[in-house]
Amino acid sequence: MSALYLLIFASLIVALGFLGAFIWSVRRGHFDDDYTPSVRILLDDNPEDTN
Repeated sequence: MSALYLLIFASLIVALGFLGAFIWSVRRGHFDDDYTPSVRILLDDNPEDTN
């Protein structure tokens, strides 16, 4: 039964670590740009001169 308590405690520590990393990344602005990735393939990297 003590192994079960140890596994529950370890899983809570890992879950809190992932939650902390997610909150840190949201506060740093890693998820701010949600428009550009969806249209990046449509943008032309090297526009050709048509003249």
